[in-house]
Amino acid sequence: MRLTILKILILFQANLIAAQTSLEEIDLENGKYNVGFQHYTTSDSTRTYSRIYDYTNKKITRPIPVSIWYPSEENVVNGEPLVVLDYLEILKKEEEWEHLPNEQILNWFDYPNTPANQKHLVEQTTAYAKAEFEKGKFPVIVYAPGLHRSSIENFALCEYLASHGFVVISSPSRGTETRWFSNNNAKEMETQARDVEFLMKEAGKFPIANYDKIALMGFSAGGLSNIIVQNRNDNVKAIVSLDGKERYAYELLNQSPFFDAQNIDVPYIHMAQKDIPELVLKEDHINAELNTKFQLFDSLSKSRAYRLKFHNLTHGYFSTLDVLFANRDKRQDKSDAEIMESYKWVATYTLNFLEATLNKDKNASKFIENNPRNHGATNSLVTLKIKQPEKDEFTFRDFNDLASNRNYENLLQLYDSIAKMHPSLEIPEGHLNYLGLQLVFNPNTSLQGIHVFLLATKLYPNSANLYDSLAEGYLFMDNKEKAIESFEKVLELNSQNQNAISRLEQLRE
Repeated sequence: MRLTILKILILFQANLIAAQTSLEEIDLENGKYNVGFQHYTTSDSTRTYSRIYDYTNKKITRPIPVSIWYPSEENVVNGEPLVVLDYLEILKKEEEWEHLPNEQILNWFDYPNTPANQKHLVEQTTAYAKAEFEKGKFPVIVYAPGLHRSSIENFALCEYLASHGFVVISSPSRGTETRWFSNNNAKEMETQARDVEFLMKEAGKFPIANYDKIALMGFSAGGLSNIIVQNRNDNVKAIVSLDGKERYAYELLNQSPFFDAQNIDVPYIHMAQKDIPELVLKEDHINAELNTKFQLFDSLSKSRAYRLKFHNLTHGYFSTLDVLFANRDKRQDKSDAEIMESYKWVATYTLNFLEATLNKDKNASKFIENNPRNHGATNSLVTLKIKQPEKDEFTFRDFNDLASNRNYENLLQLYDSIAKMHPSLEIPEGHLNYLGLQLVFNPNTSLQGIHVFLLATKLYPNSANLYDSLAEGYLFMDNKEKAIESFEKVLELNSQNQNAISRLEQLRE
């Protein structure tokens, strides 16, 4: 059986009533593409793994089950689309219960074996197994599931995005050593991050994947690993968090040597669950701060960030499987109709955010910037908070990037124009000196180094050291006349400079 999610993210299993939902009633509005789906298992040869129920000492290379949804050609030749049971059979494999009889699936994986849930198993999805790829290149979304969850946990959302022109790739959330997580949460977070990075490379093998447009999307614990991945991968362009655990476990993020909130410099959207009722907080011993505290969001300074709160969703209902199959907690869960409506809005905001950030779609940008009420979503359904990035200071690195783009020509003019826009701009003398020396002693960039020193001596006209470096640069370029002139300037500023004295004696012999 699956292990229970950590206490702060549990789905409050007491006092439950049965669910009545359907894919048809969720009514996601698919895009213009048919949806292809593939599932296969590859492996990461850099890590080992043990199948937990084999009860042997045998180690194998870490298996990576991969589910991928993608835009498919208009004519789907595979006949009937997948049904929900096809996805749950993948769940069996990922849980290492490949031979479990299908009639056991629901009970075995903690879903009530009710007539309503039996009906879900035969519901048709919108995906076609192994359909041909659509022509062209499409943005890539790497999906990280919740704790111990399957790659297919959010299949309806993944199909929806694929139909609108995105490639979505996912693998299950597995522990470092076995299917289950250890008690070392920091280690397991790193393992999930490495799995996500593996999927990023795996996506590059597909001809329709646009590797210049990659976003991360994660549910629950998957949100933690995605933050780590973004921090150390510059090709991640956006983050979608489906009630990600980074909201609940900021202290765990801080245990990672790779995490720094200041490195989150891409658009970020977090969709949060409803406020947990006081009764549930008390009975389930949950810290009430979880309703209001969001340390990561508050720490962001370089990212344009969006925070949506869905007032009809508890944590689990950000995933397809739980919307369809999970028991409801009568202490706090809304009606099935309200849950399905909210899930549709989650999908809609996810799509528009990705269209805006990856495809630069203006209409999508307007959508995510506008008050939800303008789209027909009342305040009782969802509320939005937007955080602007703080204005970055213009640094010496920024200056150098612009200077190098013009081969270090007309630097004083560049400096004057930037200083007008950024009065606090600092160009340290030492930085100019080291940069100039790096350039001037490279025969391919010597003249660029001279340009840097000429700017430096304009900004710091009383620096004997800068004139000494300029003189050495001229000497390296065999311009003895300019070298002598610069060494003489050194002595005007510092008559005891031994290098200038020695160099001048040599040059005048």
